[in-house]
Amino acid sequence: MAINEIVKILTDSGIEQNEANVEVRLLIEHFANYGYMDLVMGKKLSPEKLEIVKEKAELRAKTKQPVQHIIGLADFMGEKFIVNPSVLIPRDETELLVRHAIDIINTNNFKAILDVGTGSGCIACMIAKYTNSQVIGLDISSDALNTALDNASKLNLNNRAIFRKSDIISNVKQGETFDMIVSNPPYIPPSQKETIQTEVKFDPEIALFTKDEKGLDFYKKITEGAVKILNKGGYLLFELGMGQSCDVKQILESKGFGSIEIIKDLAGIDRVISGALL
Repeated sequence: MAINEIVKILTDSGIEQNEANVEVRLLIEHFANYGYMDLVMGKKLSPEKLEIVKEKAELRAKTKQPVQHIIGLADFMGEKFIVNPSVLIPRDETELLVRHAIDIINTNNFKAILDVGTGSGCIACMIAKYTNSQVIGLDISSDALNTALDNASKLNLNNRAIFRKSDIISNVKQGETFDMIVSNPPYIPPSQKETIQTEVKFDPEIALFTKDEKGLDFYKKITEGAVKILNKGGYLLFELGMGQSCDVKQILESKGFGSIEIIKDLAGIDRVISGALL
């Protein structure tokens, strides 16, 4: 069994060639402890390790389970985050949100940040790592919070990224205020449940879907809560679903936010929105 034959297992199941190449590399790195320098040095994989990688590729091809779940880790902003079916797998689009947040925080020397719907904790952890702020991550899922705590511990951020169980912002303490609120909320309408990628269906439904048909429910609820706990001049940042930027902009403006900025992803889709509380 050669590596290209393992790649073919994935491509034959409908996975695009470049994606299959990347996924097999991830499987080899994780299950065979075989890295880039091993490749450069021409180190060969043992038949036993190749067989393990083949079995994992067959599992991926058969079930369409994301490779990140098979490995138990996902790459995000140069770090490997623990992931499992209780949390959303971090994606490249969310990196845009985090980098924009970091720029605003460092420019304004913000100290108190709130991450609503923290999931794996990837947003909270990377903001804590690259700023001088403390980040509180909120989530309604106990399993997600346990994963976020594990990730903060893994990155030695225990005192900088802290986590609390909360339904949206219900568990924000009286008198607690923030310089920024950031969120990648659920934004997929329920009508799209049957048409989304099979791999996405392995993410927790609670992190994906809204109950309203425009996918705006959580934008409205978080924005309404934000005006009560944001400091004057504080920022609210969201990741956006496709085609939602105009509606979310109106939601922000209706609650007193200005200096609205919208950032497109590499595909030219409006992906991040930010506004300051006037």
